[in-house]
Amino acid sequence: MEQIKAERLEQKINSEYGNTTGIVILEDGIVSYEKYFKGCTADSRVHIYSVTKSVISILFGIALDKGYIKNIEEKVLDYFPEYEVKKGQDAIQDITLRNMLTMTASYKYRFFPPYIKYFTSSDWVKFSLDSLDGRRKTGAFQYAPLIGPDILSGILVKATGKSVLEFAKENLFGPLEIKVEKSLLFQNKEEQMAFNQSTDMSGWVTDSRGIHTAGWGLTLTAVDMAKIGQLYLNNGMWEGGQIVSSGWVEESTAEQSRWKKRNLPYGYLWWVNEDGFAAMGDGGNIIYVNTKKKLVVSIASLFVPRAEDRIKLIKNYIEK
Repeated sequence: MEQIKAERLEQKINSEYGNTTGIVILEDGIVSYEKYFKGCTADSRVHIYSVTKSVISILFGIALDKGYIKNIEEKVLDYFPEYEVKKGQDAIQDITLRNMLTMTASYKYRFFPPYIKYFTSSDWVKFSLDSLDGRRKTGAFQYAPLIGPDILSGILVKATGKSVLEFAKENLFGPLEIKVEKSLLFQNKEEQMAFNQSTDMSGWVTDSRGIHTAGWGLTLTAVDMAKIGQLYLNNGMWEGGQIVSSGWVEESTAEQSRWKKRNLPYGYLWWVNEDGFAAMGDGGNIIYVNTKKKLVVSIASLFVPRAEDRIKLIKNYIEK
């Protein structure tokens, strides 16, 4: 990355994107720029929020490749035969894995998700199942930030017989040399708030039953995120090995549903755009892949409300 362009980028980050902790740019698989901010280093790990969803998508692709899951048209409740459907909620039985992956399952909450009840619940998978709306027709896009995606973690555990972190270490993190040390269980609100601002905690959050989160809760470095982007740019290949099938990569990063209100296309837990696709999380965490330019950009950030748009930063100060 030419020096003048890098200087402009850093000035912009320092003036308007001050919560950024690290940025890595890969061009044709080679690091062209790597820079850290706020006293962080290449080893600094931050909570990547909803970028976690795209990691779950990759794990689903691997589980399909290995035969743990037959296909994404399977019904969600086939994995939870013990779950009792409440009276008047029969349509829940029609919700498929595809609906969960494309954000086309319906939830009872609309604009104000019951976060406090969720965080204080001991079983986030059951809480998410209880949040599904069995009175409305399934199929319309409804983005589920935190409450809902944990159902996918529950399915992975049921299908593979392993924890999500164990399965990820064996099949994704291990081959990519991504370090995620341990499961994290919060004892109180203060521990969770500290986690959101931490740059040295390596792990993946669980509920009290040990089920890892699917919509948030994973910590990664900027380099880790860049590796994941490069894996998908390489159609699932990494150092000569097929980590996840090219078919899954293609399907999951193609438009499968659309948030009509914002005119945003969505794949299987990946956002889709005209140049490629992206995994995006609160605070400005992002894995951005431009398939046309063979470009990967990862940006790690600490949470701030209403963070500045990283796509805008990438398009104006990196791609141009």
